[in-house]
Amino acid sequence: MKVIEEKLKTGRDGKVEGEVKLVPESLDDLWHLKYMIEPGDVVFSLTKRVSESCDKLRSDKEMVTVRLGVEVEKVEFHRFANRLRISGRIVGGVEDSGYHTLNIGVGKELSIIKRWKKEQLERLESAVKASSQPEVVILTIEEGDAVIGVLRQWGVEEVFSVRRSYGKESSSRLEFFSEVLSALKNLEFKYLVIAGPGFTKDDFYEFLKEKEPEVAKKSITADVSSIGVRGFVEVLKRGVISRIVKDIRLAEEAEYIDLLLERIAKGERVAYGIEEVKSACDYGAIDVLLVADEFLREEREKWDVDSLLESVENSRGKVVILSTEFEPGKRLMALGGIAALLRFDI
Repeated sequence: MKVIEEKLKTGRDGKVEGEVKLVPESLDDLWHLKYMIEPGDVVFSLTKRVSESCDKLRSDKEMVTVRLGVEVEKVEFHRFANRLRISGRIVGGVEDSGYHTLNIGVGKELSIIKRWKKEQLERLESAVKASSQPEVVILTIEEGDAVIGVLRQWGVEEVFSVRRSYGKESSSRLEFFSEVLSALKNLEFKYLVIAGPGFTKDDFYEFLKEKEPEVAKKSITADVSSIGVRGFVEVLKRGVISRIVKDIRLAEEAEYIDLLLERIAKGERVAYGIEEVKSACDYGAIDVLLVADEFLREEREKWDVDSLLESVENSRGKVVILSTEFEPGKRLMALGGIAALLRFDI
């Protein structure tokens, strides 16, 4: 996400409001916007409208580009069409007071005017930060030979390579793995693809799980026939990059849901449903709060659910928002959309 301009101010009540002009740079950014834009917000963007000078009875109406503002009534994310549809009453840009739908795709500028919630500003900050650092690093590796590349918009940039000859000594192999790991630790990234033609990639992944488990959690292995540039190309052609975000997100969210269900079965250190979670929050017992994104959107129209999220964070709890695009989020919705892993029973 690229922020072009911010005009925000904090009121006496501590709430932040104002305009943010931005450009979504990926499909993930459009997904983020779905949960930033709410009914009642005002969104401006360029769009196509029938020319006011055009005869409305003509079938070949002339279309013109105008900057239009709508007061949001509905937001839809069309994942397969790669666009966000924002519908509402026209409030700026033309004299017409009817309704219009803005189609927002990757690379299209828009302005959002609203009262911003803390979680929405954090989501925006996270999206901006993600776009400023390499999202994916690709490690191609085989016995004694490794090449690391960073995925850029124009291709893969090689940033590190090492070749080490050794026999069957396990210590030499560990030294090789350690050198590769040191190179990876000098890079900042969201996801890591470990690719190679044999079992070395799997052995390195096990080494990574032991030495740097947090890095291993955002890693995935892939089979390719060679390393270096050809290996990078194979990774891209096989769609590994498009899978990795989904796979890692699924793994993390599934881990939380499995733990939640395990505790529910045992009847210990867990709360689910609005009333139970509120009660646990009052006791300061929440370690991890799990919230489905659809639940968050629906409940915001009924009560101040954000105050609950803030209370959990103020008591040093972690808030995890699960996507209902994936199975773990759907399972959480089946449990009421909100649940908590507790520090102690209440």
